Amino acid sequence: MSKPKMVERWSPWILLVITLLIWQGLCSAFNVSEFVFPSPARIWSQMVEFRGVIAGHAWRTLWVTMAGFGIAIVVGVLLGFLIGSSRLAYTAVYPLMTGFNALPKAAFVPILVVWFGIGVGPAILTAFLICFFPIMVNIATGLATLEPELEDVLRVLGAKRWDVLIKVGLPRSMPYFYGSLKVAITLAFVGTTVSEMTASNEGIGYLLISAGSAMQMGLAFAGLVVVGAMAMVMYELFSYIEKHTTAWAHRGSQNH
Repeated sequence: MSKPKMVERWSPWILLVITLLIWQGLCSAFNVSEFVFPSPARIWSQMVEFRGVIAGHAWRTLWVTMAGFGIAIVVGVLLGFLIGSSRLAYTAVYPLMTGFNALPKAAFVPILVVWFGIGVGPAILTAFLICFFPIMVNIATGLATLEPELEDVLRVLGAKRWDVLIKVGLPRSMPYFYGSLKVAITLAFVGTTVSEMTASNEGIGYLLISAGSAMQMGLAFAGLVVVGAMAMVMYELFSYIEKHTTAWAHRGSQNH
């Protein structure tokens, strides 16, 4: 591997290390209080000290997020297929879905608590509500932007509308689909954490509120780091799957 390629591969880690060193240096140089803005060293020590507690809350946040995310995939793909396969459905449903997506999802949490009570229900549904829209939009876009000329050729060759959608439209939508998954999974963690901060007695969101109330800012930041790390891992997982299932859509990146 050439040196430029190696630097490019390791650049995120290099940037992370530089950021942490600057962060630690500023906290030490200006003697910043740990109760105001903890240093990376303090965050790490709190993470080690409370690793059992953090792990328990992190597991709760992870499986709840993945449950909401899984529902979002099913609903998003079905709605996206419906909207993208019909001009009438696209015209009728898409504006309504856009308006719904503009609503702050945190505002739904009190309503969900009334309907489902404190616990996993509001968290799963908040994760679903906040992340299904990107999946739906990308599937619909992939189907709706199928070239008319290509569709005409396939029709001449005897293909029906269903055949065009299933055999050409869906495969063509896969890059859009994986792109939406990478966006949606990060949003799902946001939704779960926000819900846990107000409607749960477990999870990273609950840990953030508890740690903040106890002025344990190092522990609160450790929780944020764990959420970010889980989101990054899931993002990279979908990137890996995307590269190995839709290589035809990334010909320009095959030499990376």
